[in-house]
Amino acid sequence: MLDQLLHIDNEIFLLFNGTHWPYLDRFMMIFTSRFVWIPMYAAILFVIIRNNRPTRAMWTVLAIVLAIVLADQSCGHLIRPWVERLRPSNPSNPFSSMVHIVDGYRGGAYGFPSCHAANSFALACITTLVMRSRRVGLFIFIWAAVNSYSRLYLGVHYPGDLLAGAIAGCCCAIACYALLHCLVHGSSPDKALGQHLHTSDLVIVIGAIVVAGIAIAAI
Repeated sequence: MLDQLLHIDNEIFLLFNGTHWPYLDRFMMIFTSRFVWIPMYAAILFVIIRNNRPTRAMWTVLAIVLAIVLADQSCGHLIRPWVERLRPSNPSNPFSSMVHIVDGYRGGAYGFPSCHAANSFALACITTLVMRSRRVGLFIFIWAAVNSYSRLYLGVHYPGDLLAGAIAGCCCAIACYALLHCLVHGSSPDKALGQHLHTSDLVIVIGAIVVAGIAIAAI
């Protein structure tokens, strides 16, 4: 059964990794960078501070940070060393001869589960739960999905790595949101985050601007 699942994982990987375009090579290399998304992270922080009292805002920010740290550390330092699944791009992996590598980027040694996927989906899940905005939720989950896909496109993760990372990230986010709910139980935010034309739309606007910037920079 495991061999069959790994075979399917390999085939799906080759299907997506084998489709390349020079423009997308540049686009995905920029998109996968964590630092390019700092403006969107700042927008999320602003929305939380703008719509909550200081104490509640502090606990909310700490819950989001904790969710991402838990997702990153559990995947990168607990599961990876135990599973030891080589990345498809790792030269020690015989499979690497069939992998399309972009700009010589190969990542680290092991790739299961994907920390990129875990961190992205942890942020997407807990942000959606905190803001309670369908628009923001849809946007940031699409962002997390594309960010995860960029890892497959660049050849540094199998689809199974991304799926496991996404599940781990969402589990960490739900756990941290439950903890946040317990900490602030009985308190109410100064302003509801789910009202029309609220400041949470700023996350979408800033995120879209960053995407547009990446699209232009990749030309």
